[in-house]
Amino acid sequence: MNEIVRVPYEAAESEFTEKRSRFISHIWPVDSEEEAQTRIREMKTRYYDARHNCWCYIVGQSTARYSDDGEPQGTAGQPMLKVFEREGVANVCCVVTRYFGGVLLGAGGLTRAYSRGARDALSAAGAAVLGLWARLRILCVYALFEQVKLEVAAAGGTVDSVSYGADVTLTVSVPADGVDTLRLRLTELSAGAVTPEELEREYRPGPRQEI
Repeated sequence: MNEIVRVPYEAAESEFTEKRSRFISHIWPVDSEEEAQTRIREMKTRYYDARHNCWCYIVGQSTARYSDDGEPQGTAGQPMLKVFEREGVANVCCVVTRYFGGVLLGAGGLTRAYSRGARDALSAAGAAVLGLWARLRILCVYALFEQVKLEVAAAGGTVDSVSYGADVTLTVSVPADGVDTLRLRLTELSAGAVTPEELEREYRPGPRQEI
């Protein structure tokens, strides 16, 4: 896998009311069309009494689907999809449920409402870059603990766990392309006493980014 993909950081939901119609949005990170379809079925079952359960999903860089679920063509699923395309987000599924409030919104109003539903859900979920990360174990003396944390942060990494004993043991995650630089910095910082041990590499979301 060579491409970097922006994905929802987590599942989330949001809600708003527009001219008495209630719009409930749900969003999930997904890895396949099957997973997306499962989420859509779950919402249709959960909100079986709603007038519309409109949805869209993007899987990878080439698969995109949407449905207006009874709304006028082009006023729901496609505007939702465009929200994620504009933000460069993939591996995402979103369902916006509408309970009709008795007041017609018109094509423009529907387009704005469903776009807002997708955008609000994405804002609630946040986003993250899916990329190759390395997990490292770092053993250091207490005097270097704070500086080591700063160097991990400077490398774009995160501290996953800390164990306190005779020395401090940190488990950290760092973008794979920053591992060599971090090793060099820690070697300089500790005069060669701190040598990170690489545990594994995996593709996963990085830190949360606000939308």
